[in-house]
Amino acid sequence: MGTELVPGYLSNFQQGRVSNNIYVTALVETAAWGAELATALSGSEERGHIYVVEPLGPFEDDPNVTDKRFPGNPTQSYRTSRPLRIVDELPSWPGHNPEVLKGMLDRLAQLREQGLDVIED
Repeated sequence: MGTELVPGYLSNFQQGRVSNNIYVTALVETAAWGAELATALSGSEERGHIYVVEPLGPFEDDPNVTDKRFPGNPTQSYRTSRPLRIVDELPSWPGHNPEVLKGMLDRLAQLREQGLDVIED
């Protein structure tokens, strides 16, 4: 623990894209979606990791979620261009049913085909 997460790495969500932000959430359910989608989209067979983090600077609502899909930020999704310090890791967390995850991945593929998988970063 104590490792800092910083932006500037390749995105798991769009091939070849370097992310200017780190995306976080305060809800385990939303974090599970992020972990599962990130590993699936990167081609990893791993389960993924959910970290408890401490922000080291300001953060804002994630406009990719709050402005486009969930006004009012009920998913408690945020982003920051500043580092985050890992203070803990959730050793176990509830994942989604494989069919539900496949449905989400199929929907993302459909958006990508339509050119609608835009990430405001």
